[in-house]
Amino acid sequence: MRESGGAFEESTDIVTILRVPKSGGIPTTKARVVRWFKKEGSKVRQGEPIVELETDKVNYELDSPVAGVILKIIARADAEVPVGDPLACIGERGETLPEL
Repeated sequence: MRESGGAFEESTDIVTILRVPKSGGIPTTKARVVRWFKKEGSKVRQGEPIVELETDKVNYELDSPVAGVILKIIARADAEVPVGDPLACIGERGETLPEL
């Protein structure tokens, strides 16, 4: 499955799009990528911290929602990314990346 405008389309590949989450209780519209703990092509475990984000109020580590490989880092260090926008794609080597 892949995400397409808020809906999912059937596909043979399963790629997870890591997005800037809404911060619980903190009104924010964007986050800055402080640093990546992993590089493109690195394996990640579910629950493993992979990126540090910063808002006006707090810095926090975002954990991988799935196990797999970081196929593409979309937002580089120091980039400001709106809430809901993609940070990276996680899947298995050789999977087709969705169009973002």
